[in-house]
Amino acid sequence: MTDIDDTTATREADVRAEGLDARLVVDRGSFRLDVSLSAAPGDVIAVLGPNGAGKTTALRALAGLVPLTGGHLRLEGRALDRTPPESRPVGVVFQDYLLFPHLSALDNVAFGPRCRGASRAEARRQAAAWLERMDLAEHAGAKPRRLSGGQAQRVALARALAIRPRLLLLDEPLAALDARTRLDVRAQLRRHLAEFEAVAVLVTHDPLDAMVLADRLVVIEHGRVVQEGAPGDIARRPRTDYIAQLVGLNLYRGHADGHSVRLDSGPAITTTDDVAGPVFVAFPPGSVTLYRERPGGSSARNLWRCEVAGLETHGDQIRADLIGELPLAADLTTVAAAELGLQPGATVWATVKAAQTHAYPA
Repeated sequence: MTDIDDTTATREADVRAEGLDARLVVDRGSFRLDVSLSAAPGDVIAVLGPNGAGKTTALRALAGLVPLTGGHLRLEGRALDRTPPESRPVGVVFQDYLLFPHLSALDNVAFGPRCRGASRAEARRQAAAWLERMDLAEHAGAKPRRLSGGQAQRVALARALAIRPRLLLLDEPLAALDARTRLDVRAQLRRHLAEFEAVAVLVTHDPLDAMVLADRLVVIEHGRVVQEGAPGDIARRPRTDYIAQLVGLNLYRGHADGHSVRLDSGPAITTTDDVAGPVFVAFPPGSVTLYRERPGGSSARNLWRCEVAGLETHGDQIRADLIGELPLAADLTTVAAAELGLQPGATVWATVKAAQTHAYPA
């Protein structure tokens, strides 16, 4: 065994002994979830996927709210498969926070320690310390209805952390916040997760939340893991249409022979990558240049005749949905879209330089 193999084997053994080691199999009618997750203490995993992929089912299985029909769940070497939810060293932050409306922020946070046997005075002392860490000391006496969305989210996080969990689960923790509050709370959450010494699992549909907060992404579709890895690796090399859309890339599959990739359905794409065999080829919508007439002097090696299927605002740009020789998305400024007279049904020529494409093994 090589040194690399030895290192990998040692880390995997450490994960099994000290962190999270799970294979979550859940059968619910015609749907089957079969997802493996592993993480070392201090890791933050983000689980992403389209609606109905099984993200929330996986999180609820980790929490013990949905029983496993197969697989296993071990945390720090301890089997939790049959451990009731209230006895698991697991803290949960739900999407809607689920704070007790009749309790103050302080007593909401103190609830967990009280359930774990702490005296009322000790539980409130611990809760006060957590609210101080969350910059919420002045809101300790406030009921949830008097808290802003960002404040409620931080109270919910403090309540989850107050039991000192060995596994922290966050279910769309920023989804209920407006855009400005989300920006601030995301930065605060990142800081708190960086200080968390155990395993954290974040379920989200927002790629920015995942990229900012997580060390590793696990993408599931139809109840199965389709890709996992570091955020940067997944952003550079998506392997499904869902992931490509998530990170904002046009993605195709084909067969490469040198610098040419013949797509499974469509034309060939020229790339600067020298590859062979089954590959994916990707390029960002911003690398696409559009013309109303076939360009004569363009240096781009890739040229396709397309039709505008739709237009929508995308940030401060216009995204054109194109069909034809090669279905693709193109981003351009509002001024450029107006000058081109783009509208649904218009014929355009799309070019992409070979240097702006990226081909990699499928």
